[in-house]
Amino acid sequence: MARAYGQDLRDRVIDAALKNGTPARHAAARFGVGIATAIRWVRQARQSGDRTPGRQGQPRRSKLDPHRDYVLELARTTDMTLTELAAQISVNRR
Repeated sequence: MARAYGQDLRDRVIDAALKNGTPARHAAARFGVGIATAIRWVRQARQSGDRTPGRQGQPRRSKLDPHRDYVLELARTTDMTLTELAAQISVNRR
């Protein structure tokens, strides 16, 4: 997966388009970014004023997600320490 462009480059492209009146296409060519990227950055800055990139990738998932209901039920019905709970989970996973 490609890395995100730096915030300084994003700011320079947006400033060129908004403050100097340069079309986003020309700003893209000047700073060496894709035309669609520059257009998207400028549109976002015009509409919301936000210049920061969005998060990339999938949300992080817990290793316990498949066992969520079981773990919550154990936690509600029993009085176990975390060590005992971990041992109980590992026994029932097999």
